Amino acid sequence: MISKKLLTFSIMTGAALSAANLQADEPSGKLAFNPAAARQSSLKMPSGETVDYTAFEGMFYVSNVEDSTYQTLNIYVPQSLKKGDETPIFLRTYIGGYMATTAKTPSPSDATGRALKEGYVVCIPGSRGANSTVMENGEKIYTGIAPNGLLDLKAAIRYLRYNDSLIPGDSERIIIDGTSAGGAMSALVGSTGDRPEYDSYLKKMGAAETSDKVFASVCYCPITDLNHADMEYEWLYGCTNAGVRHLNADQIKISEELQAECPAYINSLNLKDKSGNIINADNYKDYLKTFLIASAHKALEEGCEIPDTIGIIKYSEKPNFGGRPARQANADGRGAPSFGPAGMRPRINNNTDFVSGIDLDKYLSYVAGVTPLKTPPAFDQYGVLIDTPTPENNVFGDEKGTPANFTDFSLRHRLKDDKATLSDEMVKRVYIMNPMNFITQNATSVAPHWFIRHGAKDRDTSFLVPVNLATKLMNSGYDVNFFLPWNRPHSGDYNLDDLFGWIDSIL
Repeated sequence: MISKKLLTFSIMTGAALSAANLQADEPSGKLAFNPAAARQSSLKMPSGETVDYTAFEGMFYVSNVEDSTYQTLNIYVPQSLKKGDETPIFLRTYIGGYMATTAKTPSPSDATGRALKEGYVVCIPGSRGANSTVMENGEKIYTGIAPNGLLDLKAAIRYLRYNDSLIPGDSERIIIDGTSAGGAMSALVGSTGDRPEYDSYLKKMGAAETSDKVFASVCYCPITDLNHADMEYEWLYGCTNAGVRHLNADQIKISEELQAECPAYINSLNLKDKSGNIINADNYKDYLKTFLIASAHKALEEGCEIPDTIGIIKYSEKPNFGGRPARQANADGRGAPSFGPAGMRPRINNNTDFVSGIDLDKYLSYVAGVTPLKTPPAFDQYGVLIDTPTPENNVFGDEKGTPANFTDFSLRHRLKDDKATLSDEMVKRVYIMNPMNFITQNATSVAPHWFIRHGAKDRDTSFLVPVNLATKLMNSGYDVNFFLPWNRPHSGDYNLDDLFGWIDSIL
């Protein structure tokens, strides 16, 4: 028996759907999916395989469009549609640096191409960001200040759900994928589905009045928890200040002040390890070591050579870690090793050394030596020691393009006023841009499934940020697949076998 959705899709790919075809319970109006612009195309994968698909592009996902350059989405449907009505919708955001991004086409080199190959429907929305502008009455207006980029993604998800009867794919199984600031957005979307804090914004935009929950969030190196990220960065990397980092006296003073604020925040999270032991500022670094040691273990098992000079403590007698044999990579990432693409060479004799511990300060000095660390404050630096704003300062700025501080710490230093505090409006904006504020046990707003990766030599934010996110989710009862891939820098959509194997497992 052919399902209604597949039958509808077969009609749409042949010709535009006329008004007479619409049923009474199907969407109508400005946000109704219009297949008239369908085109056929194909994607050649690295393996040489060709994936044929139907494209529906340039659709507005809000009725009150402020920025027509960015507030559109594209949908790509594999012609095989081998999973039928149960096919997930893989939503990839290309947000980076909290900047705007247009709706893009699938790429054979990232997860969008692999998703099409797997038979999933792919959605790629555009969204506003810190650099998106429009002209109103001769004045430049910045359209992408926080939380607008997040709101655009939510509106895109609502569009998919509103048009579920017309768009192939299962809108109850949307999987969002993002990297860096896009990873943060993926975490926000995954933790804030249908939260009332966003309703007034979405209504003003003319978003569809339906759900914006997702089934799963894929977060590569998420640059998130921004109002605590500065203190977390300095608390972790402060050991490198006088050595590899070469900070001056003023920078060291700021670093030490931020470090002093971090323990109270760590303790306030009430995190627990897998055995139920409380994680606090006193034992947190030992907890972090367990993830780095696991990363090094896996890399050794897969054939990576790890030098003795970077703080990894090894011994030669093989313990029983339940390890796997080394795997070989191919063009599509099948069997790709977990460790990064460059730096440490493969070992000739596999499984001869095993990790027994880590000198964390030495290892952090290695990370800082590979890529120079950010200077303090790493994220809210505007006006503290220099006037240059970060992308985060810009995204929390105003519609005129004036950057803003988003922590009391940096605001007080910029104004040289120990009593200065953020405005109520800024406090609200910062709050709704932090997924950590919404993750609680049995919260229906939180996606049930999470895939989180942060490279073991990625210094773009502190390791505390992804570890805290993953741990809070695990503590709250959600399904979390978390790992720090060895020797991997700041990057995303790698080792796609692991990702799509995980997706298969949760389906």
